[in-house]
Amino acid sequence: MALSGLAIYKLLPKTNCKECGYPTCLAFAMKLAAKQAELADCPHVSEEAKQALAESSAPPIRLVKIGEGDRALEVGNETVMFRHEKTFVHPPGLFVRLKDSTSLEELEQRARQVASYSVERVGLDLSLTGVAVEATSADAGRFAAAVEAAHRGAGGTPMVLIARDAEVLRAGAERAGSRPLLWGADQGNWQEVAAVAKAVGAPVVAVAEGDLSALAEVTRSLKEAGVEDIVLDPRPSGPREALRLFTGIRRLALRQNFRDLGYPILATVEGEPDPNLQAILAAQHIAKYGSVIILEEFDPAVAYILLTLRLNMYTDPQKPIQVSPGLYEIGTPQAESPLLVTTNFSLTYFSVSGEVEASGEPAWLLVADAEGLSVLTAWAAGKFDAETIAKAVKQFGAESKTAHRKIILPGFVASLSGELEDELPGWDVLVGPREAVDIPAYLRNWH
Repeated sequence: MALSGLAIYKLLPKTNCKECGYPTCLAFAMKLAAKQAELADCPHVSEEAKQALAESSAPPIRLVKIGEGDRALEVGNETVMFRHEKTFVHPPGLFVRLKDSTSLEELEQRARQVASYSVERVGLDLSLTGVAVEATSADAGRFAAAVEAAHRGAGGTPMVLIARDAEVLRAGAERAGSRPLLWGADQGNWQEVAAVAKAVGAPVVAVAEGDLSALAEVTRSLKEAGVEDIVLDPRPSGPREALRLFTGIRRLALRQNFRDLGYPILATVEGEPDPNLQAILAAQHIAKYGSVIILEEFDPAVAYILLTLRLNMYTDPQKPIQVSPGLYEIGTPQAESPLLVTTNFSLTYFSVSGEVEASGEPAWLLVADAEGLSVLTAWAAGKFDAETIAKAVKQFGAESKTAHRKIILPGFVASLSGELEDELPGWDVLVGPREAVDIPAYLRNWH
């Protein structure tokens, strides 16, 4: 049973050391009780207290691992309803459905296509998670061969295996890689599926169509049978039902500590024939609250949109993605090459550096530490001013790299020109374009 904040406080060291990030042990205890902090954040808690607090400190949504190795997927362990409360932690996995009715050659080729898809965004490589192989044939031998072909094509990526019959599921699991996610156990077959899961050491999807009470019964049964790693599939009838059920599950797990539904959620877009609406539904699942999302088709355009959305949703809103401050070479700049300055907000850096590179004009790009904020935001917050820029010029040796004494300011902060000239005596401060897209035209007139 969950402990109250005061009960937890009695087990803490009461040193008020602040090393947990909270001002007092009582404040930390209250956060623990509300599932908004982790016991591991306290460096001084005793082993006895750890054992006593084990249940209260357990994450309200269990962390479940699918697959093994570098591309294994971990989902769950979320502690907030809304991203702005803290942050979402484990991004959902995006899988593409394949069917065992497809020829083995084509199935292997599709799996390879999914596994090899990758796009770059703000310096990060984004990729799909893996494939979900469905047994539409109800033939154990055919399903096993299909899983083997998909595994060959997808390499070490995680897999979801979908079959109603436990023996068909077993045949596929024996040909898949490590820890495939097994779909699914319902009120009629949970014992057989649990036996397969324990035999191959794999997580299981608990299934109940639109009935959370029935879903909770299945998870209780699986847990009593020794299966700990569970994913929920409430089988919503449409987008509105999905939003209602997924939000209800999340609220029950976080707000009422209802352990029987404290697991990640599997979501699909099946049943929606329009590919555009499938993409919209998948986006809804990313935002609210899918952890394993199965797409019906592989479409690079849709994949790019969903991966970008996922990146945005699972970025800590209090810690913008940023690059290291410094003096960057774009192309092979010489002493006479232009020197531009910007902030260390990742999207700003890649927009500016991309346009400079596209211009074909080698240049120096000075990236000032603005705490990861964009140019205008940093300027408004006092994080990107003349003093900061002058400090970066000296700190990163811009004077020794360039023979001229000219620096190009972003057009949005033209008002800093006078102050920067005061900070950098002998330098000419030039005002560049406001938008990164206009940089190539601006640099064409540099000489």
